[in-house]
Amino acid sequence: MQPALWHPPVELSNMEQAIVKRIKRAKLFIFLRQVRHQLFDDEFQTELAKMFDDKPKGQPPISPAKLALVTILQAYTGASDDEAIESLLMDKRWQLVVDCLECEQPPFSKPTIVRFRAQLIKRRLDRRLIERTVELAKQTGGFGSRNLRAALDSSPLWGAAKVEDTYNLLGHALKKAISVIARQQGRELTAIATELGAEIISGSSLKAALDIDWDNPEERSGALSKLLFVLEAVETWLEDQQLSVADNIEHNLKVARQVESQDVEVTANGTPQLRRGVAKDRRVSVEDSTMRHGRKSRTQRFDGYKRHVLADLDIGVVRAVGLTPANVPEAWVSDAISADLKAQDVTLVELQIDRAYLSSKLVRHRTQQLNIYCKAWPVRNRDGRFPKTAFILDWEQQNITCPNQITLPFEVGAKVQFPQSVCASCPLQPGCTTNKRGRSVSIHPQEQLLQELRQRQLTVSGRAKLRERVAVEHSLAHLGHWQSNRARYTGLRKNLFDLRRTAVVHNLHVWARLVEQAATTSV
Repeated sequence: MQPALWHPPVELSNMEQAIVKRIKRAKLFIFLRQVRHQLFDDEFQTELAKMFDDKPKGQPPISPAKLALVTILQAYTGASDDEAIESLLMDKRWQLVVDCLECEQPPFSKPTIVRFRAQLIKRRLDRRLIERTVELAKQTGGFGSRNLRAALDSSPLWGAAKVEDTYNLLGHALKKAISVIARQQGRELTAIATELGAEIISGSSLKAALDIDWDNPEERSGALSKLLFVLEAVETWLEDQQLSVADNIEHNLKVARQVESQDVEVTANGTPQLRRGVAKDRRVSVEDSTMRHGRKSRTQRFDGYKRHVLADLDIGVVRAVGLTPANVPEAWVSDAISADLKAQDVTLVELQIDRAYLSSKLVRHRTQQLNIYCKAWPVRNRDGRFPKTAFILDWEQQNITCPNQITLPFEVGAKVQFPQSVCASCPLQPGCTTNKRGRSVSIHPQEQLLQELRQRQLTVSGRAKLRERVAVEHSLAHLGHWQSNRARYTGLRKNLFDLRRTAVVHNLHVWARLVEQAATTSV
């Protein structure tokens, strides 16, 4: 059966007033107590209640509004599921929000929180929590326009799973597979490993079991051979035994083969060795298949994800978030951001970005009403010779004119090569190019936009516009404070959920500030 709508008291009781007076920090507890009836009105509670199956029998489900409040408080305090249950029983601030003061038993169990989180993720209702806080913040601040001015930026999020080298990746995947076989047969791991000739992976340390000179290429190759032999032995043994292979056994064997295909190559004499360079989209963890190596800059490398935040420049709330593996370009988040904005029924009219997003669909497929603000790529220093900006581009005629008034047609995304004979006889040639084949100019796919950006940042008003992007950097810093820079979960989707609920915490703080400003103005 679906839960009944929750109608918590609005006015503070005497006991609640006493608790509120004692809360000096963590003011979000107080604000959530004050606005919980607005945040979870009947309409929104009915929407959340659709997560539950409408069964005629069984215990009445817990109010989804209470579970959502606990989910938000977990993001605010960093509490685990066990800590959340403990806080509901022992922390009066949590009891104040969830309306269970002086309870002797927690209002629900840990499995209830786990199931609620799974349903939020499955039905994408974690995004609705963001939308709900945006709606209320807009109403409080008096922002009624559907036109959105926003800024988009990203920051690293380190993965929660262990990052391992090729040897440990193979050993870890094989040990997990053999452990499942041992549990199925009710035997010890060491017994199965011995039967398979895989004693090296049954201990606590693979490197200790191998016990080789890691500076010796031949010994490293021998260690790889041993691990690949174990992999073949396990696969052969399963075939000979004609056992029904559990999904997790097959999964871990596929992980081992994936590691082999991306990291190992066979020499001319048939011995395996580590592949030179890094394979594209290389897997770095057994436990989390979505973690990747990434770089925020040339010197800053990280393993995990990139979190993306789109902040409303007028209200200050986070409108949308996205999460991508660390190795993909920032532009890949475009579809996720666009889908979130579409659900909010707004029109993006101004977007502040950094250069990493210039190739995104948000920019490439922009409408005429969307203005892009970004610091343009610097013009290449050509040792005093004519820069690219000295060439005039006629966008209507698709022509480019050099400083000597030679005109050629151009194509966007292609390179224009001025004829060798023309450049050789040109009086301006010494100040233009030293290339014997003549001067060439590349036309960027977003060349027209880049020209506009360069012109804009030469003006005082244009530079002031660029400084507005600092708002999204502040939002990212706030989210990093509550979420930290280390992922809570393994897997892309669960960590996107965590990012979304952290964005809800940020938006609640913005909403609280707008409420305070409205109250001050009315007085």
